[in-house]
Amino acid sequence: MNRYADATRSLRLDPESQAGGYFKHAVYNHWDPYEDIPEELLERDRQALLDAEFDADESDGLAQGLALFGAGEEAVTEDLAPLSMVLDDIDDQMFISSQIYEEAKHTQFFDRYWRDVLVPVCKERGWEVPMPTDDEFFMDDYVALFDDVEAAMHRLLEEDTPENRVRAYCHYHLVVESVLAQTGYFGLTSAFQEDPSSEIVRDDAPEIPHLPGLVEGLSYIRSDEGRHVGWGMHKVQQHIREDDVDPQVVRDTLQSLMGNVANIVSYEENFVNPVPLVGYARDKLTRRIEIITDASAEIPDVDELVALDTSDDLAAGD
Repeated sequence: MNRYADATRSLRLDPESQAGGYFKHAVYNHWDPYEDIPEELLERDRQALLDAEFDADESDGLAQGLALFGAGEEAVTEDLAPLSMVLDDIDDQMFISSQIYEEAKHTQFFDRYWRDVLVPVCKERGWEVPMPTDDEFFMDDYVALFDDVEAAMHRLLEEDTPENRVRAYCHYHLVVESVLAQTGYFGLTSAFQEDPSSEIVRDDAPEIPHLPGLVEGLSYIRSDEGRHVGWGMHKVQQHIREDDVDPQVVRDTLQSLMGNVANIVSYEENFVNPVPLVGYARDKLTRRIEIITDASAEIPDVDELVALDTSDDLAAGD
C-alpha cells in the first residue's frame, strides 16, 4: 500500500479536530525562553535575591523547587517519545511534536534561570553554588513518580492497547502536568509575584522577594501546560467512548499516583505553605476524573484551559 495515499481523507489535515485546534493554538502562542524573557527581568530577579534578608539555607527551598521542575521538564521531553511513535493520526502526531518542543523550551528556561540568576547570586553572596542535578534535591517519591511515567510510556512500544494508552495519558498528562506541575507552578507564582498570596505563603517565611523574571517565565509555561492537559483529557475521554476502556482504569491509575504527588507537593520548603497546595492538587485530580470519565461531559475549551489560576481560585476550588 502506498503510505502517502489515504482513501479515508481528501486533505491531509483536519484543522477543526481537537488536536488540530490545539496545534494551531501552540503555533499562534509560540514564545522563546530567551527572546521573550528579557535580560532586564532577570537582572531585577538577581537584585531582589541579593537584597532579600534570608540566608543560604533558606534559599535552598527556591533552589529545590526550580531543580525539581527543571528535571521534570527534561524527563518528559524524553519520555514522550514513545507516545509520538505509536500515534497514528497526523493531527495528533503534529500536536505531540509541538508538545515535545514546548517541554524542551521549558527545560531551557529553567537552565537559563539557574545559570543567569541563581549561580551569580550565590557567588556574590559567598554561598556554596548548588547545581540543579544535585541528588539532595530529589526525594524518593519524585523519583518513583517519574520512573512510573517512563515505564507507562515505554510500555506502549511493547503492548500498544487502548488501556495502556489511557494509563500513559493518566501518568503524564493528567498527573504530572494537570496535578503536579500546575499545582507547583501555581504555588511558586503565588509566592513570588508582586503581591504574594497570604493563602500560599508560610506564616514563618523569610522575606519573600518579588521575582518578575521567574513569574513571567512560569506564566508562559503554565499556559503551555494547560493546552497539553486539554489534549490528554480529550484522548482519554475518546478511548473511553470509542474503545470501551473502563473508566475505572482512569480512577485506579490516578489515585495510585496521588500519594507520590501529595508527598512531593509537601516537600520542606521555606516560602510556600504545602497544606493548601495539597488540597488544591486533590481538587484538580477529582475534577479531571469527573470530566473524563463522563462520556457526555465537555472538556473546557482551550482558552479556559490555558487561563492561569490566581490565589482567588484556591478557595473556589479550580
